Amino acid sequence: MNARLIGLGMIGAGWMGQALLQKFLARADVRLVGLYTPDAGRGREALRVVGQSPDFWTGSLDQLLAKPHLDAVCIVSPNGFHGSQSLAALCAGKHVFCEKPAATKYDEFRQQIEWERTHPHQITMVDYILYFDSFEQRLRQMIADGLFGTVTQIQINYRHPVNITGRKVWKLKADQIGDAIGMAIIHALSVMVFAMQSQAKPCRVFATSQSRSLRGFEVPPIWDIHVEFDNGATGTCLGNIDHGLGYDAYHHVHGTDGALVFDSLADRPSKVRYWSAKQTGSRWVYPLDPNRCDAALLWPPDTSTPDSGDVIHHQTAAAVNHFLDCIQRGQQSPLSFANSALIAEVGWAALMSAMLRRPVDVPLNPAEAKSFFGG
Repeated sequence: MNARLIGLGMIGAGWMGQALLQKFLARADVRLVGLYTPDAGRGREALRVVGQSPDFWTGSLDQLLAKPHLDAVCIVSPNGFHGSQSLAALCAGKHVFCEKPAATKYDEFRQQIEWERTHPHQITMVDYILYFDSFEQRLRQMIADGLFGTVTQIQINYRHPVNITGRKVWKLKADQIGDAIGMAIIHALSVMVFAMQSQAKPCRVFATSQSRSLRGFEVPPIWDIHVEFDNGATGTCLGNIDHGLGYDAYHHVHGTDGALVFDSLADRPSKVRYWSAKQTGSRWVYPLDPNRCDAALLWPPDTSTPDSGDVIHHQTAAAVNHFLDCIQRGQQSPLSFANSALIAEVGWAALMSAMLRRPVDVPLNPAEAKSFFGG
């Protein structure tokens, strides 16, 4: 395959935008066409940091989308703009890489899915970054291979004290953050849905939420989400972005023939342990610790695990490369607006459930959800 040159437009110039732009520009098949952000000084400084001319900055989204040789956009603006900006880019005929959440308005979420279904040649991707972590990839394969038998329970916790200092104070605002589920807890839901995809799909959600206790979030930042799957399995997600401690991710998968535990707070050799009637003789093993695991079952020493909320050090390059490779192949991503819609559906259902104080079925009834959320 002869790779064609892809013209890239950036929307957003914060720390994550700069990190992603560097990963895009590391590819030989990408050239920067323009960067849009309303703040000229911030945009030009971001371009300087990544070694690009300040002339690439524009203060108009329409001007960016009208630039010649623009093929794809990367959206890294505050959450509340993701939906409208992605739809504008799609209407302009561009491929779209969008930071999660894809939208904070239900009607925009539905429009994204419908556009993709009627324009399949336009590649879309929601950056569920943990999809590319090598531990998460291995976990998905272990479940698919039946190493734990039929999964009956899965727990994914995600507690992450979101940085609100300086310019990041927008993350407190309801109109810009959207909701805490889309801000950070969606990471846990994405891991759960993808881990279970070979065995079952979510069919019902019950959620409760709590208001802020430490910082001035305008949305409930503490969530307890119970997910029922169509094979009878249950999932639990405990999420909190309003606390004084550090990043804390935890997985517990339990099945008929095995189980796995991941704890981000444990020391490196002890972060992962599992047992499998099929593979370990029903003994617990620690695949990152050569002292507590047979050599044949050891994982590579460079196996990544989601140990930090600093997503710049997550698999950012892998996410960018995946998106660009999908464009070059003309093949839609598993993380496209439509293909990953069930993750967002669980999030929307959790919002409804917490407000209605009852379980909500998924997939949602679009008419009912649109009436509930408005628009």
